[in-house]
Amino acid sequence: MKVFFDGGCRPNPGTMEVAVVAAGRTTILPDLGRGTSADAEWLALIYALSIARSLGVPDFVLLGDAADVVAKASGAMRCDAGARPHLERFRAGTDPARPPRVRRVKRSQNLAGIALNKRHPR
Repeated sequence: MKVFFDGGCRPNPGTMEVAVVAAGRTTILPDLGRGTSADAEWLALIYALSIARSLGVPDFVLLGDAADVVAKASGAMRCDAGARPHLERFRAGTDPARPPRVRRVKRSQNLAGIALNKRHPR
């Protein structure tokens, strides 16, 4: 199953929001407090993991367009001190024997990002 995630804030830093699209359903959390766009992307990833696990599907991939977050969450890039609490929170929700797949998609292919853009047309 594909689970799309995206986070953002307006302005940056500002009020954070996230979107997750899974199993044909879009979930948007519009006000998660103040933070940066990077914080919002991490929150979106963590929320996407939570949704995927709640659906009970054994095989899923988490898809986002934030290259930095995807690289750190997948282990392809070393995590800096600022993002470490987010990474630890993400890992706490995973099974170390079977870590989730986290992959990058283009912004134009990210269904969660498209949902957030519809809330804030330019």
